[in-house]
Amino acid sequence: MPAEHFSHVRTWVFDLDHTLYPPEMQLFAQIEIRMINWVMTELGVDRAEADRLRAKYWREHGTTLAGLMRVHGVAPDQYLIDVHDIDFSVLAPDPELREAISELPGRKIIYTNGTAPYAENVIQARGLSGIFDAIYGVEHADFHPKPDRAAFEQVFKTDGLNPSESAMFEDDPRNLAIPHAMGMRTVHVAPAPLVHDHIHHHTDDLRGFLTQLIR
Repeated sequence: MPAEHFSHVRTWVFDLDHTLYPPEMQLFAQIEIRMINWVMTELGVDRAEADRLRAKYWREHGTTLAGLMRVHGVAPDQYLIDVHDIDFSVLAPDPELREAISELPGRKIIYTNGTAPYAENVIQARGLSGIFDAIYGVEHADFHPKPDRAAFEQVFKTDGLNPSESAMFEDDPRNLAIPHAMGMRTVHVAPAPLVHDHIHHHTDDLRGFLTQLIR
């Protein structure tokens, strides 16, 4: 049973996008459109090239923003405001997920490559406000993104968590490699399982998985 593998966990770390809400709610699709539009305007390229760069920088640098900062010297603040100006009404509250997270023993935190204000909007729309002890965004890692080790180290140092007593829930398998190396229990939250040495568990149903841990 999964529960026996989490008996040591004192801090539960959750990614945000496609982890605390399912991909089919199509929230991040709105962000991708705004990213493409932003790159078109900022770099003076057409839509196809902007989309190519968006995907390329995500693959090579962890996030599109990281690539824009490193390759083009883009300042992050206005970009983050613009791309997160979206419609959150596509998200539905999940009271059962709220209950499952609330009943986990220890601290619960969010760590996202988005911003903390964006995360607040997401969890409000999901009915999850008030159950997390802290929310960390890319701004808390000096705009270094997951999967950079420096990003994890800075956020975890700020929080004071002990990785060997923590678990990480993530939809992007790249972002579980460093947590695994730091001693965390890792859970891949995604429709299809992947076999990687740095993934301990997989689930396509976060609410159901957490329910097993608190029974």
